[in-house]
Amino acid sequence: MTEKDFAPLSAACVRALNDKLYEKRKAAAIEIEKMVKDFASVNNVSQIKRLLWVLGQDFALSSNANSKKGGLIGLAAIAIALGKETSQYIDELVQPIMFCLNDMDSRVRYYAAEALYNVVKVARGSVLPFFNDIFDALSKLAADPDQNVKNGSELLDRLMKDVVTESSSFDLVKFIPLLRERMYTKNPFARQFIVSWVSTLNDVPDIDMVIFLPEILDGLFQILDDNTTEIRKMCETVLGSFLRNINKNPQTVDFTAMISILAKHSGSSANLVQFTALMWLKDFINLARRKLLPFVSSILQAVLPNLGHDDDSKKNIREMAKVVNNSLTTLIIEEDDRDLPTWSKEKCDTGELQVTSTNEEKLSDPSGLDSKSLVMVLTNKIEHESMQTRISVLRWILHLLQKIPNKMFKHIEVLFPVLMKTLSDPSDEPLLFVIQVVLLDLEVLSEISSSSAGLKQQNQLENVNVPTPVREMAPSFPSMTCYFTKFMVALMELFSRNRGLLKDRGSFIIRQLCLVLNTEDIYRTIAEILLVHEDLEFACHLVETLNTILLTSTELFELRNQLNNLKTEESCSLFCCLYRSWCHSPVATFSLCLLSQNYKHACDLIHLFGNLEITVYFLTEVDKLIQLIESPIFTYLRLQLLEPQQNPYLVKSLYGLLMLLPQSEAFHTLRQRLSCIHGLSVFQQPDSKSHSSTTQKNLQKKINFPELLQHFQKTQEKHRQARRGLKFSGK
Repeated sequence: MTEKDFAPLSAACVRALNDKLYEKRKAAAIEIEKMVKDFASVNNVSQIKRLLWVLGQDFALSSNANSKKGGLIGLAAIAIALGKETSQYIDELVQPIMFCLNDMDSRVRYYAAEALYNVVKVARGSVLPFFNDIFDALSKLAADPDQNVKNGSELLDRLMKDVVTESSSFDLVKFIPLLRERMYTKNPFARQFIVSWVSTLNDVPDIDMVIFLPEILDGLFQILDDNTTEIRKMCETVLGSFLRNINKNPQTVDFTAMISILAKHSGSSANLVQFTALMWLKDFINLARRKLLPFVSSILQAVLPNLGHDDDSKKNIREMAKVVNNSLTTLIIEEDDRDLPTWSKEKCDTGELQVTSTNEEKLSDPSGLDSKSLVMVLTNKIEHESMQTRISVLRWILHLLQKIPNKMFKHIEVLFPVLMKTLSDPSDEPLLFVIQVVLLDLEVLSEISSSSAGLKQQNQLENVNVPTPVREMAPSFPSMTCYFTKFMVALMELFSRNRGLLKDRGSFIIRQLCLVLNTEDIYRTIAEILLVHEDLEFACHLVETLNTILLTSTELFELRNQLNNLKTEESCSLFCCLYRSWCHSPVATFSLCLLSQNYKHACDLIHLFGNLEITVYFLTEVDKLIQLIESPIFTYLRLQLLEPQQNPYLVKSLYGLLMLLPQSEAFHTLRQRLSCIHGLSVFQQPDSKSHSSTTQKNLQKKINFPELLQHFQKTQEKHRQARRGLKFSGK
């Protein structure tokens, strides 16, 4: 090239700029600085632009490293010489330098950072139109393998932060997309650079970063999981500052835009991330309250698994999850169960609402509560490996059934099978947890059985697999829904399929049901179901279980009293209903007669026992009955033995029971009891005016004992034929 090609640079200056020695390039830069000052003093813009072109294009963009370095130091010298006038030439100054920031040569990158530092120091806010490009370059230089380059970029970074902080024209809206993109870097130095910028911007009084928080929150939580302690602490500090600002001024916060982000990170494997996300959720729920109703299901999806942590290292996570869970329940109130618009009701009647999309359901629900998604989450988490999570799920279902029963009953066909399965799920958890789960499950099923919302859907019983006699009796339970009958049928089928469940939890389940539901309804319904049950062996075992509960449990005190004194039509009807199913077990039938003081009929049964197959199992049941006769339940019966003339059939039936027994411990127990009636004419015919005779006559009018006796014989014949593998042909 000729000297003219580099004008207004002299040949000596050109050689110095291309020299490999820094001192010679610096001397050339001083010459350039003086030249530019002279041009500026006479307002020679054309020569300044010519100089910028030569240094920017011929030197900075050269393929020769030394030429690039010379061009960069020359551009910096021009900026220093121009001073406040630099803004007029900012494009020509910045663009060549930006190109060199990505150079392969680390020394070129270093000098580019130094040159840009000098330009920014003079231009200040004039470089902001290039901020995104500068930021992009700095984010890469922060992770540069050359320490000198990183040091130089750090100086430039601090200067850029000062410029942004003092500027009133910084375009944050344009910057946020780039910031969001860069936040997903995995490099720890780049992450540290990003967090420092977020912190800087958040500290600027005139900048409200909370408005843009939904754009960068996910990235911040990603960085919070970094392996470097220092970066985690920086990010934790920034997040803490954001949360404090949110609590101070919640009116400007878009809570709904961040809920899904927090829910996602609540399931993180990193303890710090989990705890922080849950803490944010807690504050969001307290601040936004019912605005978050549409997001209850997604929050629950994240929170419920955290309730089951039993590791000490996750204790704070578990406790925070409990707080979030409890706060979430308070969002749902009775008003959320208000009627839907008319067009939505029509959908409900046809069943279409159950298969509509989540968005459609939200549109039809004024509260915004997505009950379908909520039920899906709960039915999924009810099978969680943690018992504590299962317990929380059941409490949620119960809470929803009490607060929004009408909405929940639209999904009851989804819930019901899952609740039934929960009764029998095996678990290695401690017994206390298992009992809690079963108790809560029964409470939920009881709520379904008696909820007023279920009474509106009685027609659904037509679609339920329920025996006809049971279906016909359903309306006789005004306090129960069709799901009570369905529940009882499903429970019996569950016991029938899973005999281990009947043995291990059967008595417990039935007793607990008697605490929360009407005991008479329970016993009547089960009796009707067993009356038509095909598995006779199962029916026998269940009757014996029910009979033991009836005779021993405090929960059935009222039912025992009702059967103990058959004075009303209702009590006699109850006795007959139970009797027909109790016939599956001879000893249970006999004990029912003792309980109801039907001693004459008990005596008639004893005579029929002689025709039965006396097995070890039968004798074992008799043994249990004798032990019960010695219990407080039958105190009244033992006292009646003091009046054998008024209760001759009681004495005869007990002696008949004694005759059936071999001379075992039970035999001696009963014989000793009966020996207490010595000196009395125990087999004297009853006085026609006695209380016992009057009672028997009154009962004879209300109860068809011959028909009951015939039913007992037919039932026992069915069992005999079943044991022999034959089909009973009697009607």
